[in-house]
Amino acid sequence: MLTWFGIVRLGLVQTALGAIVVLTTSTLNRVMVVELALPAMLPGALVALHYAVQILRPRLGYGSDQGGRRTPWILGGMATLALGGILAAMAVAWMSTHQVAGVCLAVVAFLLIGAGVGASGTSLLVLLAKRVDPGRRGAAATIVWVMMIAGFAVTAGVAGQLLDPFSPARLVAVTTAVSVAALLLAFVAVRGVEGNGAPAAKADSTAPKIPFSEALAAVWSEPQARWFTIFVFVSMLAYSLQDLILEPFAGAVFGYTPGESTKLAGVQHGGVLLGMIMVALGGSIPAVARRVSLQAWTIGGCIASALALFALSSGAFAGPDWPLRPCVFVLGMANGTFAVAAIGSMMGLAGAGGPSREGIRMGLWGGAQAIAFGLGGFAGTAASDLARHVLGSPVAAYAVVFAGEGFLFLVAVALAMRVGHVRNAHDQPVQFRGRKPEFAEIRQGGAT
Repeated sequence: MLTWFGIVRLGLVQTALGAIVVLTTSTLNRVMVVELALPAMLPGALVALHYAVQILRPRLGYGSDQGGRRTPWILGGMATLALGGILAAMAVAWMSTHQVAGVCLAVVAFLLIGAGVGASGTSLLVLLAKRVDPGRRGAAATIVWVMMIAGFAVTAGVAGQLLDPFSPARLVAVTTAVSVAALLLAFVAVRGVEGNGAPAAKADSTAPKIPFSEALAAVWSEPQARWFTIFVFVSMLAYSLQDLILEPFAGAVFGYTPGESTKLAGVQHGGVLLGMIMVALGGSIPAVARRVSLQAWTIGGCIASALALFALSSGAFAGPDWPLRPCVFVLGMANGTFAVAAIGSMMGLAGAGGPSREGIRMGLWGGAQAIAFGLGGFAGTAASDLARHVLGSPVAAYAVVFAGEGFLFLVAVALAMRVGHVRNAHDQPVQFRGRKPEFAEIRQGGAT
């Protein structure tokens, strides 16, 4: 099992991943819209593309299952991500002189970014799930996600200094340096974690391999895995719906300036961090851990998120006197609590249905999360525009959208409870055509 130091080492992979992602989804976004005066829809579509390609996560996880080792997939994914980041910067620089060619290269780059994030992120979570003691999973999830946020923050600050005075060549140079440094950091972080071999994989090397389609069908037939996938999609959709409308809401309804609304986002992120730390500390204190499971943290976080969103919906009508900042802070804290607890639950459930399918399960849940995030930002803004058109009032429009998000979180609560109620006795064996009987049985574990 991994020590705390080992968990932090693997968290450096998330730091490296976050360093590249923040440049490609934030900095390049701004350059395309501001410096190159391109339609905002272009970077929006590219970011959506990087989420969409992560539907391949189950297939990538299946590949790591077949090899039995996760390190090659983590490093291969990081190399793909680094290449995608460099090509994305080159594409944006190219757009300034050859727009069509630059856009075509950007499409290829963001496909690589999505594939790299999917391969490295999925295998990293599987490795953590296999090597972290069950009592430390909540804390481990907090550590690696806080380290990813640290990657965002440090890269944004350092790269911001290096990019001035701006030029396309400087953009490519800075992005290349960050991508190479991130790749080297990932190599150092995972070196020796899995050792030199994978005994379980070697023992099964002569066994017949189950095709991906049959392995995926087997995992989907597991009640726990299926219900948890639906829970992840619904909860993360609710989580991401408010991403792009919270600051406009503060400006339109409460009269916040751009600077004030940006500070409000900081208040929310502070709440997210506190929520994550609460789960980590709760899991590390035996007396608390015995009474409050990761499932309880997840359900409690979803309920608190729903209540905070209902409060925001009411605040839309109450106007400037409504305590918006405390409400947003509570929303962030609730979001952080449920999100990191859900990730900890992923680690526990990854191996619940038997060995050699951890990658597919984690890939299935990671793919559901990525698709939800990709849809969430667009759906939130579209729902806001539609409600404003129908209701004729921005106040009513925001109120309806926030209430709808709160309802989605309540649906997620019901789904999380359903996951917890699944029992081994309800599982049915899955038959594989032309396979030996020992590959036909899918064993289920209890809820985390």
